[in-house]
Amino acid sequence: MTSTNAPVPAPAPSGTGCLECIAHDGWWWHLRRCVTCGMVGCCDSSPAQHASRHARETGHAVAASFEPGEEWWWDYAEGHSAKRGPLEPPRWRPEDQASPGPEGRVPENWRDLLNEP
Repeated sequence: MTSTNAPVPAPAPSGTGCLECIAHDGWWWHLRRCVTCGMVGCCDSSPAQHASRHARETGHAVAASFEPGEEWWWDYAEGHSAKRGPLEPPRWRPEDQASPGPEGRVPENWRDLLNEP
């Protein structure tokens, strides 16, 4: 038996949107994907900040952007960018999916409701 040192890809994403927002009739601005378990959560500019909450509550500190074309990773514990690695597909939410989303739940004044960085 031979072994390889190839990195193991992070699990597939939990869905195409923030599961917590979907479950609680919420909405999001941008999405992040936990590279430890695949949980997709909303960004810190979103009202509920589910991705960073997930990082604090689980200790899964590193997330990748789940926005189409964005390649960056973030370490919530350290407060800076993180080293990228392989991810199971899909890499991003569907390009035709509305942002903010989910479609039909975003209030007209959504920009006024975003959290400031």
